[in-house]
Formats: sequence, structure tokens, C-alpha cells
Amino acid sequence: MGTLPERKDIPPWVKVPEDLKDPEVFQVPTRLLEAMFGPGGSRIPYIEQVSKAMLELKVLEPSGLTEVVVYGNYLYKLRTKWMLQSMAERQRLRQERGMLKLEEAMNALELGPSMK
Repeated sequence: MGTLPERKDIPPWVKVPEDLKDPEVFQVPTRLLEAMFGPGGSRIPYIEQVSKAMLELKVLEPSGLTEVVVYGNYLYKLRTKWMLQSMAERQRLRQERGMLKLEEAMNALELGPSMK
């Protein structure tokens, strides 16, 4: 990624231009974004402040994925990437467990062979 981010409100802890070079990039299923970042991304400023990094989200429309770009000091951006990937995996597992419970409940409600 050779271009600098378009964002105008770069946090004060991000040093320009050295922290904006060579960002960490990973993809997250778009359906997990609200669980991770709150409605409308309301938790992003807090996550940025605590992690001392800057985040950008880029929705990749046809794939159902969102690209998360993490800028900042080398160690901070690696730590932030690891934390966000862990959050995404936890949310994915929670949704998966919820779907399994729903499937079990629906199977339990089906009529048995003697009730048909």
C-alpha cells in the first residue's frame, strides 16, 4: 500500500508519515463488524485510543468481507491486529454456537414419527 490514508483526523499518537507507511491489513466478515466495533463504528475511537493505533475499514462488497487497515508504531499495530483478529474469531464462534443452539431447538420442536 503505497498511498497514505485519506482520513483527515489522524490521531495525535500516530506519527506522520512514518506510522502511515506499511500498515497491517486483514479481512473480517462484514457481519461481525457491529459486534466488534459497535453500532455505526461507535467503539472505533476508543479502540484507537487504547491501542495507540489508527483504523480504517474498507468494505469489499461482493465478497462479504471488510478489510481492516491498522496504522501506527510497529508494535502497536501488530498488537492491535492480533487483538482485533481475536475479537473477530470470538464473535464468529459466538454466532456459530448461537446458530447450533437454534438448530437444536428447531429440531426439538419438529414432530416425532408417532405424532404425524
